[in-house]
Amino acid sequence: MAYDPTRRPDLVTTRLSEIYPELPRGEQAIVRVLLDDYPFAALGSLRSLADRAKVSPPTASRLITRLGWSGFSDFQDAVRTQVKEQDQSRLRQFVSTTPTEPNQAAEQLLAGLSSTIDAASETLLGRIGALLAKAGSVWAIGGPLNELAADYLVRQLSGLRPNVHQVPQATAARARSLVDLGRHDLIIAYDFRRYAPGVARFVRAARTRGTRLVLITDAWESPLAGDAEVLLRLPREATGPIAPLTHVVAVTELILVATVPHLAGSTERLAELDALTEELQRPE
Repeated sequence: MAYDPTRRPDLVTTRLSEIYPELPRGEQAIVRVLLDDYPFAALGSLRSLADRAKVSPPTASRLITRLGWSGFSDFQDAVRTQVKEQDQSRLRQFVSTTPTEPNQAAEQLLAGLSSTIDAASETLLGRIGALLAKAGSVWAIGGPLNELAADYLVRQLSGLRPNVHQVPQATAARARSLVDLGRHDLIIAYDFRRYAPGVARFVRAARTRGTRLVLITDAWESPLAGDAEVLLRLPREATGPIAPLTHVVAVTELILVATVPHLAGSTERLAELDALTEELQRPE
């Protein structure tokens, strides 16, 4: 996909996430450094960025060119502009009301939700939707609280296609789930700070069996980021001090909508489910 760097600069981080699966390993390492310590990693020298990613400066330079900038200084200008606009946006959110006013909380929630939706670009959603539709089986997993988002995905997606499961909590049950996983299957993991060790253990065990991974994480980035085929990062301002579940559920709903076009017969399946539900509820 051709990228126009004259677009809104706040799409810099979105572009990095979008292009990540298409990159060779060396350039992926640079993207991980940039996203893990954004914007600071982007504001040093090209050589220091390459050293942090353990690649050569020409590899870092190729990534910048691939992203659409004429040089590293132009890329840095775009990053600075993004940071400036984000800072101004945060300032506007906080100067008009006091922390105790309920409408400020609503405004912050809406602002974070808007940033989250911006991060879930059409390209990323389309990629995730195609994977969810074509996988032999789909397994969803989340850490504390975010297992609710995983459960929501399973409940909705199982109405659209078969073989959709939530990873069980018990260790023995997780082991039984792993036995049948393979390269035709897909895990979609929700992993946010503070990252859940149990999620990482299950996902990495599944990855050794060839299972593919879609990861939804935060601005600080899960330790599983390097294992993901598709990585969807929610922006820093979207997480907030209590990491509202609203944002994660909203992204999940966008993913579900993006999956439907890739599923033949989903409308008929939903109609049959409705008919069966009505039949089972009918009094004797």
